Amino acid sequence: MITADCLRDLPLFEGVPEGLLHAAAQDAADVRVNPGEYLIREGDTAAFFVLLEGELAVTKEVGGAVQAVDTYRPGDSFGELPLLLGTAATVDLRAQAPVRAMRLEGPEFMTLLAYTEVLSGRVLANLARRVGNLQRVTLEAPQAVTLLVGSADDLHCFGLRDFLSRNQVVFRWLDPASSALTCVLPAGVLDGPLPAVVLPDGEVLRQPSVRDVATRVGLQVQPEHDEYDVVIVGGGPAGLAAAVYGASEGLCTLLIEKEAPGGQAGTSSRIENYLGFPTGLSGAELSARALRQARRFGAEVVLTREVAALTPGPDGHEVRLDGGTRVRARSVVLTMGVSWRTLPLPDAARFVGRGVWYGAARTEAPGTRGKNVYLIGGGNSAGQAAMFFSNYARRVSILIRADHVEKGMSQYLIDQLRARANVRICECCEVTALHGDAHLSGLTVHHSDSGEDEHVETDSLFVLIGADARTDWLRDVVLRDERGYVCSGLDLAPQGAWPLSRDPFPLETSVPGVFVAGDVRRGSVKRVASSVGEGSMSIALVHQYLALAERDGRG
Repeated sequence: MITADCLRDLPLFEGVPEGLLHAAAQDAADVRVNPGEYLIREGDTAAFFVLLEGELAVTKEVGGAVQAVDTYRPGDSFGELPLLLGTAATVDLRAQAPVRAMRLEGPEFMTLLAYTEVLSGRVLANLARRVGNLQRVTLEAPQAVTLLVGSADDLHCFGLRDFLSRNQVVFRWLDPASSALTCVLPAGVLDGPLPAVVLPDGEVLRQPSVRDVATRVGLQVQPEHDEYDVVIVGGGPAGLAAAVYGASEGLCTLLIEKEAPGGQAGTSSRIENYLGFPTGLSGAELSARALRQARRFGAEVVLTREVAALTPGPDGHEVRLDGGTRVRARSVVLTMGVSWRTLPLPDAARFVGRGVWYGAARTEAPGTRGKNVYLIGGGNSAGQAAMFFSNYARRVSILIRADHVEKGMSQYLIDQLRARANVRICECCEVTALHGDAHLSGLTVHHSDSGEDEHVETDSLFVLIGADARTDWLRDVVLRDERGYVCSGLDLAPQGAWPLSRDPFPLETSVPGVFVAGDVRRGSVKRVASSVGEGSMSIALVHQYLALAERDGRG
């Protein structure tokens, strides 16, 4: 328990009235941390601390590498920086020896400052030193940046750029056609075939595959074990939630994702109605946070690998990856999500990455600077993308087939769009043709209300027109509906597809021990929050299933 005696002799509290010392001690928590454990992780909710015993190493990740910022010893105080700025914790604090610390929550800390100028002066002096340390580390840290060299019209380069950005790999893209960037190209890179990836150690990879790049930048591409308690197929919001809850609850957990964590939601430029984030966050930010959580709890996340087949068994299931790798799973959670629906136009595939993009990642926004940009779609994803692109583009036009945008988009988003001077909402519109040679140069837009066709010039078209389930690889292993969505729970009984005497669990498929969650599940609500809920719920059901298997001698 923290008492006034614990604080009285500390330099921070010298000259503070006795009554305030007792008040601070009464409000404070007595926190103890073992060596190797973290008192605070970057991104945690901020609080004010005074170190009473032990030693803390202060570190921060900068440019993909962990940098030492400071060392805290008894008598040091910290935490005022994020509290006064209204942000989350900005560094990691790890115990080097047994630690005892006093912790004050934000409101109590602010009250204490308000009643004593002596203490507030010392805290502000610490704040200035803290800012200086962070500035020093950020500016002096070696920048281990991967370089990607390739043309904007090169589909191979586009695929690598998309992969690196969606996987949160720090990189810089250099287009040889840009005179502003060729001066920083490493010597000799342009002498060979492109695209080329220049690693931080100077090694050059010529026309590498995505998997080659993933391996060289430190991403996991191969499972470490032969058997897992739960294998999760797909790394969207549902899959990431399942990985977090599975690993945190002691299950040996493997998540397999063929592209990048976050799925379709990871390409969203802004999600404003997700609970707990009043100012919104991007899909990439949400995915990155969830991925860090999953890995911190010990989940394996294997990237650039696709599940080729699922073979059920009486005491476990075999999951076969592309390339022939096989793992045994006591349970499986299918969270493949859905893929963007493609434009039903003859030339659509030819222009992908050359003026036509599916989804709208934040990394594409700078490329729209000063342009006339068109988006197809009447849902929230299209609206959020339009809001973000309007900060760069000269004009953003949203093309919607429906006669009223209110049919598919949230009202708060419609109000925001209509308040932007450079955003147009074009209803009763459909793109009927794409024009251009090597790159998109224009569109034909049909106006269904007037029957007229309009030609518009643009080299930037973003398509967000719904999505489809891609579950052909499952074949007849589990029951699917006519659109490929996986059936589960109560959907199984009318089909006579459930093989056991017990009832299936709510998210259980026609194969016992194989569960489905998120957008790929038949009848799911297509929202990020509901996918996260289903992903976490699936792990609770996995626990119940494994307990039954243990009881029946099948575990």
